[in-house]
Amino acid sequence: MAKLRRTGSAALADDASLRLRAAWLYHGFGRTQSEVAEQLGIGRSTVIRLLEEARLRGEVKITIEDRVPDLAELSIELERALGLDEAIVVPAPADGASPAGAVGLALGRLLSEAVADGMTIGVGWGRTLSAALESFNPPKRTGVKVMSLMGGAVETQFANPFEFAWRLAAALRAECFLFPAPLVVDSGETRARLMADRGIARLTGIAAALDLAVVSAGGLAASSGSLVRQLITDEEAADLLARGCVADIMCNFIDAEGRVVDHPINARVMSVGIATLKAARHKLLASGGRDRAAAILAVHRSIGCNTLVTDEQAARALLDLA
Repeated sequence: MAKLRRTGSAALADDASLRLRAAWLYHGFGRTQSEVAEQLGIGRSTVIRLLEEARLRGEVKITIEDRVPDLAELSIELERALGLDEAIVVPAPADGASPAGAVGLALGRLLSEAVADGMTIGVGWGRTLSAALESFNPPKRTGVKVMSLMGGAVETQFANPFEFAWRLAAALRAECFLFPAPLVVDSGETRARLMADRGIARLTGIAAALDLAVVSAGGLAASSGSLVRQLITDEEAADLLARGCVADIMCNFIDAEGRVVDHPINARVMSVGIATLKAARHKLLASGGRDRAAAILAVHRSIGCNTLVTDEQAARALLDLA
């Protein structure tokens, strides 16, 4: 599988989460420095600096002192259980608030380090992805393309699918490609006609060769707070739930095994589709909250994620489900 590799190695020694993951892998699991480097997507020299910094800070003694209990070990358990290249787990909010901000913060830091020159990046939407923009501070990059993998919302109270794409592209000074259509159209015939448009056909061609796809997992229950609930009726949501839907990915509705649910609305969604997303070189999923665990697992089963950014509660629930 493709690995997301980091740059700016000198600054990484200040990343407590990365230091502790390196320490767990090296001291706790007996990996070599080269194996740790491959696991974390960084250079061996950076691993050496991380391990030395952890020792100097007193984080490695007889055991590994994790200031956020168990999260480094929890990340590794999640990688093993789901077959991920990397899992990044952040603490759950203590006050019961939405984890979107914390998960988004971790996502933004990861993308700041992982986006490389010449990458073609496809993105979805959601509160978590939008929150990532607060911590997204990449170095100068060249030849990057960013595209929205789905149509836009005509009316929304919170975020528009286009917003994350163009703001990410603006931060990178990259080319930006938006999907010039509503996210949900009135019929399958309308969708087929629009998908045949020359401009959209060009976009789907770009999407067929993605280096990185960045998506989130939406739930369908009324309590989930998913943005997709703004775009469908209560009757459609109830019907989807009755047919076994547990998640949506870019407004494609899937069951617990990651299969597209047999429902007319799936024929009306303007997006590149799950098959195209699955073919991306690296799939990055960011979503958190215990109530999203089933949705996260369904999306992983659907597209085969490489990297997962989530919170502690979702991680533990995922291990129970898996």
